Formats: sequence, structure tokens, C-alpha cells
Amino acid sequence: MKKAIIIGATSGIGRALAKMLINDNYKVGITGRRTKLLEELKAENSNYYAKTIDVADTEKTTSAVEKLVEELGGLDLLVICSGTGEINENLDFEKEKRVINTNVIGFTSIADWTFNFFEKQKQGHLVVISSIAGLRGELSAPSYNATKAYQINYTEALRKKAKKANSQIHITDIRPGFVDTDMAKGEGLFWVANVDKAAQQIYNAINKRKEVKYITKRWYFVAMILKRIPNFIYDKI
Repeated sequence: MKKAIIIGATSGIGRALAKMLINDNYKVGITGRRTKLLEELKAENSNYYAKTIDVADTEKTTSAVEKLVEELGGLDLLVICSGTGEINENLDFEKEKRVINTNVIGFTSIADWTFNFFEKQKQGHLVVISSIAGLRGELSAPSYNATKAYQINYTEALRKKAKKANSQIHITDIRPGFVDTDMAKGEGLFWVANVDKAAQQIYNAINKRKEVKYITKRWYFVAMILKRIPNFIYDKI
């Protein structure tokens, strides 16, 4: 029986992926800040193992993940699904700090621990749920887009590191567009996918060990356009 950990499984994509893994005969470690939601999920199947964590508290998070690996009896797959974002046009630094602590500090701590663990056992699969938002800056949520750009680049660096070592470590960067979760904030959102559809496409990409995957598929074309829009045009959008 394979073993997986979902960092950020209390709701949305993380919760849906946890259920898919259970249905695919995995033992699944689930984490998040809301203990009640973790316990509700754990009650559905004896192959769930839960730990309440806040990824911004890096020391406690690392310790909790290590304990989960012991309880699971190993680790084959880890998905970093936790993240946060704030609409913050007024540049309230406390809001920016919360996003950075979760999406950069917390993310890096987990990503590093996981890569080092897989490097020691010479195999494993790390999946990062970043965002299409990481491709360009956005005035309404500067720290969110910037931290997702950090995740995209950091994940790419880990993939290069794994390949240079000629290891059996697989790195997948999932870049969703709008998905109907608490993270979908703001007005005028379009192409908002339901959670189950997005999670299924993510799960398919994980199973195929894709390096980079846009979710849903149509966002690939948006990404290609975003990358090519000149600054003088993008600044006016």
C-alpha cells in the first residue's frame, strides 16, 4: 500500500485529492489548521492519519510531518496544497506578511524537508499546487502573485536538482486557474472550475508524473498569452 501526505487537506482541492488517494488504496496523511475538519475526514476511513499544523510554524510542521511518515510506514508522495492570499490594494504589510509566511517560508520548509527525505530513499514524488497567478504581477494581490512565482521557480529548481542527480525523484508543478474554493477571491472571475473537476485533472497529472500542468486544461492557453503580453499592454489591464 502506497503512502501519501497532503499538506492542506481540510477543504477544497486538498480534501478532494485526499479522498481520491484513499479510493486508490493509499494510506494518507492529512494536515491543516482546522482540527475538526481533519477529524471529520479521518472518521470516513481508517487509512487517514491526521495532524493539525500551521505551515508558517516551520519547526512544528517538520516535526508533525516526520511523525506522519512514521505512522504511515513510509512516504511515496507529498502534495503541498496549503496556501493563502489576500486582496490588498492598500499594501497592508500585515496581510502581505501572512501570505509570505505561508506561501514562501512554510512552503520552502516543507519542500526542502520532502526533497531531502526522497533523496535519502532515492525516490519519491513531490507535487506543488502553485497557480497561474505566479506568471505575472497583479496590483490587487501583490504578495499572492509574487509568492506563487517563487513557488514556480523553486519547484523548477528542485526538478533540475533531481534530474542532475539522475534520481527517481519526480517533481510536479500544478498551476490552477480559478477553482471554486475560498482562494477564489475578487470580482469578475471567469472559467471557475468546480473542485471535483479540478481535483480529477490534478490527480491525472500526478499519476502521469507531469512536470507542469495547468488546471483546468484551457488555462494553458491563457498562460501562453500572459507570458507574451508586453509590459506596456499588461500594465493597463
